[in-house]
Amino acid sequence: MARDTQQAPNRNAAPIRVLIVAPSIDILGGQAVQAARLVEKLRKEPGLKVGFLPVNPRLPSPLRKLQAIKYVRTAVTSAIYLAMLLARMWRYDVVHVFSASYLSFVLAPTPAILIARLLGKKVLLNYRSGECEDHLRRWRTALLVIRLAHRVIVPSGYLVDVFSRFGIRAQAIANIVDLSRFAFRERHPLRPILLSNRNFESLYNVEAILRAFALIQLRVPDARLIVAGDGSHRDNLRKLAVDLDLRNVEFTGVLAPERMRELHQQADIFVNASNVDNMPVSILEAFASGLAVVTTDAGGIPYIVTNERNGLMVSLGDWTRLARKVLALLENQELAQRLIATAREDSKKYQWEAVRAEWLRVYREMMGTFVVSRLSFRVFRFSLRRISGAIRNKKSVTINDKRETSNE
Repeated sequence: MARDTQQAPNRNAAPIRVLIVAPSIDILGGQAVQAARLVEKLRKEPGLKVGFLPVNPRLPSPLRKLQAIKYVRTAVTSAIYLAMLLARMWRYDVVHVFSASYLSFVLAPTPAILIARLLGKKVLLNYRSGECEDHLRRWRTALLVIRLAHRVIVPSGYLVDVFSRFGIRAQAIANIVDLSRFAFRERHPLRPILLSNRNFESLYNVEAILRAFALIQLRVPDARLIVAGDGSHRDNLRKLAVDLDLRNVEFTGVLAPERMRELHQQADIFVNASNVDNMPVSILEAFASGLAVVTTDAGGIPYIVTNERNGLMVSLGDWTRLARKVLALLENQELAQRLIATAREDSKKYQWEAVRAEWLRVYREMMGTFVVSRLSFRVFRFSLRRISGAIRNKKSVTINDKRETSNE
């Protein structure tokens, strides 16, 4: 991470006006948490004036009941979101857009990018989905929209590599972990109390954690598993826990970030079995809290976890080895303590102080090149025509493409 070598800002110069467009905390997930932390930190910078525009605006009281109606909710929310973009975006210099993939990319980042370019604003696309490669391969119109952004920022080297394969230059700036919110606790000895904190969707494969825990309980009957989160697989996962005759399993439901600190204090081992991932903040928070980490090697996870250095890794879908790794930590306390100590040091790389200079440099570089040439405008018009033509020719959208992710 770059050190903070920024010069003191010129207080006589006009601040750079940055509008962050992202999910609000009403949608509990990695994107919303990271957006909230970034807005909080950037608003303390004297050289910036930072606004926030939610992609999921709260409806006025008379319309709030519409949010309970499928499809109507999407239509009404999207209409209000577009109106807010048009009403507020003109006041800012840089439009910083958080992005997931698939249909979410169409509904939120795409209109923000197009309107920003029409208004002559600088566009920073903050792409955060671990499903990036599949998204870009199957949704070719997404590439046209992404190329309209002046800068593409991603949380990990993994996504830098993915974008490079599609001819797009991206820069990695790591996710932020607020260490003050996750108190480190010594774990001597390491206890058989496991924590899972991923949404109940197929790409996070919480099912594998339940199956691994069944094997662990055969060896450690008093082992305990705390499962935080929610999602479309909720009922199936609860039924599986019963079918496997699991004991000491607690499903907590969705918890606010503040409550997660309590769970990190209760547990000693963090387990993750995701099939698709980017740079999960949940692992970084486990590092900061002193939990030993056992995870699959999905997506960008090997960019933050090194096997037998700061955690243990297994192949995708291998819940048998996941169980064995957890048991290995319980049997080898020296290994567990070494991994925890290294992970704690690594967590410091993700503090605001470690990434602050990079964010400020990006904004200043963007404003230093704030000249829209005739050529770039022609490229923009050409891209718009290509996007419009592709959308008209696309007669159906596969239901599977509706997947959305927070990955961070």
